[in-house]
This record gives sequence, structure tokens and C-alpha cells, in this order.
Amino acid sequence: MNETAAGPGRLFIVSAPSGAGKTSLLKALMARDESVTFSVSYTTRDPRPGEVDGRDYHFIDQARFKAMREADAFLESAEVYGNGYGTAIEDVRNQLAHGRKVVLEIDWQGARQVRERMPEAVSVFILPPSRECLRARLTERGTDSEAIIDQRMAVATAEMAHWNEYDYVIINDRFERAVEELGAVLNGQGRGVARTRPGLPEFVATILGEG
Repeated sequence: MNETAAGPGRLFIVSAPSGAGKTSLLKALMARDESVTFSVSYTTRDPRPGEVDGRDYHFIDQARFKAMREADAFLESAEVYGNGYGTAIEDVRNQLAHGRKVVLEIDWQGARQVRERMPEAVSVFILPPSRECLRARLTERGTDSEAIIDQRMAVATAEMAHWNEYDYVIINDRFERAVEELGAVLNGQGRGVARTRPGLPEFVATILGEG
């Protein structure tokens, strides 16, 4: 059954490995286009410094998360590093009904779940310009040891291997250009960053350490 969210809006999936800059890109785009809205996910993890309940995430306990999952209240859900994350179906439907461009910032596994239930969703994958740049971005945070960064790089490589499941692929080498490219996709003008463009598979091979 195709459980689409009826309404004049449009649903977008945006995925990227940690450190690729997707959150910064989305926030910059939302500041320019009032029709773009970020779907706030539910999570069982604790808030990080500066995060606000209802703005960054809906912070809930494990019992409520389990109840929502059992009630099929999530469009997609996953366990990441021992914490639950999920997107509420009703939240998405309400925003689409108001004509919004609704963005889900989720991983490739969540993207698969959404496409199964809402195949009309448009998907975008954000890549870093190089492996070296990705590692540098993770290191600059100053919160993880080298061992943890190695683990995050391995996870990022596994995530990036799913780039070809997406409609569009944006390389975040120059921030301003990447914001414009993402905006073009959300406005139905993203041909220049289509997954099928020449040279992209070869570039991704270098990112994955295969080139």
C-alpha cells in the first residue's frame, strides 16, 4: 500500500555522512526560503548542549518511542548508537497539507523506508569533497579521540556507498554553491546535480577509497 501524505506540498529526503555539512546547508536554505521546513524527528538520546526540545528534536524516553513504533506512528525509524530516531507520519502529513517543502534529514536506511511508503519523495545525498576533508571536519569538532574518528570514518564510508540510491548528489566543496544546488533541487531544477551525471561514479570511487 502506498501511504502517501495527501496535500500540495512536496517531500524531500536529505542524507549525508556525519561531517558532510548537511545540517548547515539545510539551515542556510531554510533562512532563504520560507516554504522549506525541517521535519523534527523524535529521539531517545539526551539533548546536546544548545539543542532545544521541539526545535532540534522531540526528546522522548524509550517507553514512548516503543509505543509510537508499535502504533505504526513513524514514517521511518532506526536505532543509531543505541538510541532511537523516528519521523512521525502525522507531522509530515500536516506540513505537506499546508503546501510546505518538507525535508527529512535521515540516513540511507530511513530513506529506504520512506521510499517504500512514499515513492514520490525526492532524495538528495550530500558528499564531502574528499576523504581528507571529511576527516578534517570530524577532527575539528574536538570532541572525539582518534579511535572514535576512525570508527566514524568507517561508518561514513559505509553510508556513502549508498549514494546511487538517491535522485540527486551534491558535493559540498563550496558552501554557497552547495546551498544554491540544494535549493535548485527543491525547486525542481536540479538537473545539474542529478545522480546520473557524467564523472560522478569515478569521483565517488575516490571518496570511498576505491580510486
